[in-house]
Amino acid sequence: MNIKKRHPCNRLLVLATISLLGYVSEAQEDLKLPGEVTEQHVMVPMRDGTRLSVYLYLPKGDGPWPVLLEQRYANARSNGSRFGLANIAQHGYVVALQNFRGTQLSEGRYVGYRALGWGKQQDGYDTVEWLAKQPFSTGKVGTFGSSQAGFAQNFLAVTQPPSLKCQYMIDTGLSLFHEGYRIGGTTRPNRFKGMAAACRVKSHNDDMLKEWFEHPTYDRYWKDEDCTRHFRKMNVPCMTIGSWYDFMCQGSIESYIGRQHSGGSQSKGNQKLLIGPWLHGRFNKGSLVAEMQYPENAAIDMVQHMVQWFDHYLKGIDNGADTQPTIQYYAMGAVGEEHAPGNIWKTAEDWPVHSHDTPYFLYSDQRLGVAQPKAAADSVLLKADPFQPAKLPNTAFQGARDARHYEEQPNVLTFTTDPLSSPLEVTGHVTANLHVSSDAPDTDLIVRVSDVYPDGRSILIIGYVHRVRYRDGFHKEVFMKPGRIYETKFHVGWMSQVFNEGHRIRVTVSSTGDPFYESNPNTGKPLTIDWPDDARIANNRIHTTRTHPSNILLPLISESSVSTAP
Repeated sequence: MNIKKRHPCNRLLVLATISLLGYVSEAQEDLKLPGEVTEQHVMVPMRDGTRLSVYLYLPKGDGPWPVLLEQRYANARSNGSRFGLANIAQHGYVVALQNFRGTQLSEGRYVGYRALGWGKQQDGYDTVEWLAKQPFSTGKVGTFGSSQAGFAQNFLAVTQPPSLKCQYMIDTGLSLFHEGYRIGGTTRPNRFKGMAAACRVKSHNDDMLKEWFEHPTYDRYWKDEDCTRHFRKMNVPCMTIGSWYDFMCQGSIESYIGRQHSGGSQSKGNQKLLIGPWLHGRFNKGSLVAEMQYPENAAIDMVQHMVQWFDHYLKGIDNGADTQPTIQYYAMGAVGEEHAPGNIWKTAEDWPVHSHDTPYFLYSDQRLGVAQPKAAADSVLLKADPFQPAKLPNTAFQGARDARHYEEQPNVLTFTTDPLSSPLEVTGHVTANLHVSSDAPDTDLIVRVSDVYPDGRSILIIGYVHRVRYRDGFHKEVFMKPGRIYETKFHVGWMSQVFNEGHRIRVTVSSTGDPFYESNPNTGKPLTIDWPDDARIANNRIHTTRTHPSNILLPLISESSVSTAP
């Protein structure tokens, strides 16, 4: 075991020492944690003197121990969160939970992720090095967490703190313009107004929202919150966990690809990617996923899996963490159907796996198929009505659920194949290629893919939105003119699904899905935080002709590769 030699320490010495370096207090609530783990609150100084709130969970014993850091803006003071962090600590780690600058008890101005990375403030770097110097620490630090804490790890990796040895990211992201504050170019003011609840000074969130709307395109402002520009500086081994029923799966996959192929010498070749049939979350990687009961093989004990990774890189234990397959992914199949193909784990040397990108064309009679349309003039009306939008009454992606409640609403189109005569595996990146005209200068397009069971259930797998003004790239806005047809290509999602014999593939196309997708005013004017008075209905048409063949590109796997769970 290769651990830096330090004098053994007891908890009184730990508290006496860190009290000289930062404010320390007992946790406010008296809660008995598992494994005799103790909890302390510390205000850790950053390079500019601002102090950030950190809760420490120290295991039983004298130490020293490696340290695991999670950075979040959200409150983590629920009993469930505290028990979860203590559960990790009792495996022989000091666990540190830090809140972003300006959130919860942390001092300073809230600026989102901007203080975590490569700018004037480098709160992640400063925190890692502070933790490494404490008497409870071996000097080795790892990071973990999902979503906001996944984004934070990518920002941190760019700054290369010397004591950061490895990372473990779950459902992560890279660029706040592309997959955070915006999705597919669409703005999300109502969702992010709620971020004020996490801020010490509520107006800081208002100020940040105003900044966002002053930058409608992907410009220098947004590049400062885009980690994809800095893969070469990421230089530690990382296990990345992704979830198929999560629109942020793109962030997990792109993080792996960027670090594995463009990272530093300790990053290239030292990345692992594991993707399962789960929803967005932290430690929710079981076999019951929304309405889908998968076989028990779908479940992962996330704490044990994470501890194995850290035991190898922070404690020097030869446990095979570094020799497991580079790629492990779950090829989903039908549930509740005996001998249905799929529902098995597969491995690969890299991602994406080899596939055959195959266009599935949308027909005006709302069928979906592989034959090129023959009509010279044909289209389907798709109305975008922000006053009576189709409803998606959730703040999270509703994958692994029956989507008929959405598909049957007005102004929502579905295109469905005939029942499949044999199983069909789709594994890889799905993109849409829609040919659109409109009487409005701007509109939104929402595309979703579902597995339609013989009983009629339409189980949602992936979905994404695209604001048409960004069809030529997010760096500029280009508006539509009446009477013209525009080809619009965009990302829909990553997936691995074996559609069983007798099932059908469904593509849903719409222009509204409120409040999950906040509606477009359709005016083409500058977008605003508050809803404008001059919003309008857009009458869009999806063209389905031989010269304008709207389609979705599915990455098909050869039939010989389709396997059945044992």
